Amino acid sequence: MKAVRSLCWWIGGALLVAAAAASARPPKPETIRVVSFGHPLPIVMAQKHGFFEKYGVQVEMLPAPPSSDALRADLASGKADIAHAAVDNAVAMNRPGNSAVIVVAGGELSLNVLMAQPGIHSLTGLRGRTTIVDAANTAFALQLIKIMRSQGMHPGRDYKLLPIATTGKRYQLMLQNKDYAATMLFPPFSIEAKRHGFVQLAAASTFTGPYQSVGGWARRSWAREHANLLERYLAAFIEGQRWAMAPAHKAEILQILGKRLSPAVAEDTYAAMVAKTNGQMEPDARLNTEAFHNVLKLRAEIEGSWGGKAPPIGRYYDPTYYEKALALLK
Repeated sequence: MKAVRSLCWWIGGALLVAAAAASARPPKPETIRVVSFGHPLPIVMAQKHGFFEKYGVQVEMLPAPPSSDALRADLASGKADIAHAAVDNAVAMNRPGNSAVIVVAGGELSLNVLMAQPGIHSLTGLRGRTTIVDAANTAFALQLIKIMRSQGMHPGRDYKLLPIATTGKRYQLMLQNKDYAATMLFPPFSIEAKRHGFVQLAAASTFTGPYQSVGGWARRSWAREHANLLERYLAAFIEGQRWAMAPAHKAEILQILGKRLSPAVAEDTYAAMVAKTNGQMEPDARLNTEAFHNVLKLRAEIEGSWGGKAPPIGRYYDPTYYEKALALLK
């Protein structure tokens, strides 16, 4: 009988130990599907340093889409859960009375400049020429139209506005085809363009003020149904942004940038992204509310949305998930 009791004790104890070990194992990571035009640096850092793993998140990066239209389609169809791209695309996806897509985080301010082919030294020099954009009615194209309006010039009448490709591809097309007279570029493409003799005609911020470029956005229904996953994802993303912006990690960031950029361009890009006041990357991936308001103002002015008057940013931005992500970090 003692032997039986001892055996039962050993089996019971073993089961308790096994149960404790199982409960100590981290749960299987939940997958979140991300669409962007590249691999955002905070995601690269969060993956490299285990921040996603820490929060029980696994990121699946979808192939980079060929255009903003394709990116929006990936999100709308449910192929992607969250997008990291110019937030004006999120605004454009919403219909009157139905805010189906919501911005949940910031990421980058716009450092866009209008770059022209060598030999073009003024905005009026673009009269009768072809400018190239991604989608003709969102984000950076609206910046270009605003700049050209300062000279009384309008697309279709005074110059051609050709929707053709995303920023990196537009830069390559400008190098290959001199008939493409100008486009909007940001670092590192604007930095490389200057080194190839391209001419900076205007900085978008001169005409729009601070402008929110990249941010995180998702379908409102998906965010509600996956709030905990989204908050953990954003917590890891914020940690990745902090890591990328920390001066102590400059050498690591330069090494990553140097995989496709020359050392000089990598150094200048780093300076534009994180080292200067009002750089491209925003601390803690926080949304700049003034800059987002300017996104809405520009859309109201150029597209005539909302009767020409920008609505409150709360219609398109829900800070709840971001604030809970910050709480997780604390």
